[in-house]
Amino acid sequence: MPKKTILIVGTFDTKDDELGFLADVIRDQNGHVLTMDVSVLGDPSKPTDYSKHDVAEEGDSSIEAAIASGDENQAMQIMAKGASLLAARLYLEGRYDGVIVLGGTMGTDLALDVCSALPLGVPKYIVSTVSFSPLIPAERLAADTQMILWAGGLYGLNSVCKASLSQAAGAVLGAASAVVAPDRTKPLIGMTSLGKSALTYMVRLKPALEERGFEVAVFHATGMGGRAFESLAGQGEFACVFDFCTQELGNHIHGSNISAGAGRLTNAGLNGTPQLVAPGCYDLVDIIGWQPLPEKWANHPHHAHNRLLTSIVLDQEERKAVARAHSAQLARATGPVAVLLPSDGLGEWDREGAHLHDSAGLSAFLSELEASLPAHVETHKISGHINDPVFAEAALSLFDSWCAEGKIAH
Repeated sequence: MPKKTILIVGTFDTKDDELGFLADVIRDQNGHVLTMDVSVLGDPSKPTDYSKHDVAEEGDSSIEAAIASGDENQAMQIMAKGASLLAARLYLEGRYDGVIVLGGTMGTDLALDVCSALPLGVPKYIVSTVSFSPLIPAERLAADTQMILWAGGLYGLNSVCKASLSQAAGAVLGAASAVVAPDRTKPLIGMTSLGKSALTYMVRLKPALEERGFEVAVFHATGMGGRAFESLAGQGEFACVFDFCTQELGNHIHGSNISAGAGRLTNAGLNGTPQLVAPGCYDLVDIIGWQPLPEKWANHPHHAHNRLLTSIVLDQEERKAVARAHSAQLARATGPVAVLLPSDGLGEWDREGAHLHDSAGLSAFLSELEASLPAHVETHKISGHINDPVFAEAALSLFDSWCAEGKIAH
């Protein structure tokens, strides 16, 4: 197997020993290394493959401009822009196979931009003192970013931080050697769902779409899954989306930490990607189950899904707000959009006879959504529940007609 090359990014003026240790471990494991310095004030002990001047100039700036800004945040954003552009260009040129970025909060801020600039399938590792921290918003994480805590590594090498650094070095080199790149020979469909307990349509849809020659990727719409879905939609990776669980949008507008960001339900449309949409689980707002119940939800019914996640059941006015948010996001679409509206419910727990059933709330939501959707959005009413066979059949029928009309490339 050919040797793999790992791009190491960091501030070589202050973390020279740690970055050098990473490089040594990778080389000891039969890998090649490229180094990129994103320092501003100081210089490394020996030249890097790409200097801080190369980085700043890639972003149409200079180290002198970064220093002259007099602000460490602005200076690091200059370096983040240059590092992202340079990393993306070098990857397209085939110069390296995976990237690892080391840093504290400043380096992590830059690392998030660098990883987001690279396509799906490129191994991306961030070694950070704030890995897994709530400081890091979901919308800034690339779909396949990996993070490892830089334990005991704030200043200088020691046996504790060497354990973290060596694992990270082995992980990125191993990932670069083992990664199976996405198959570009089949058009890809992005689908959203909320596990198989609340939503089950993918059980019927996935094999049916595969029989038609498409690959199907199903994303778990619990914040990070929606973020990955939106990231790939923004890169134009999907031939069509079956976005049938948009619950993260309700999470976002009602202030939940379990959010895919303000861009949920926008990126496919902005790219002109055909969208089949259904507001699965629209009536729920997910919150972190192990934290105290926020006061605003104290009088709402709720469903404890597990020890990690609790679902709050929205009232009618809150559901109407979610409907209007759907319409506002879909209004930005430049490609074909169809919204499927099942009359009998949009999640297994809201079926007639189920413990979260609310026919008046469902009716209020559907009416508000229909009334507020922009004119270019098709609406398709379905007599049934989102988990019934009739829903999957209606979605496939619409999909087939769009394929026949040339709206979907295949």
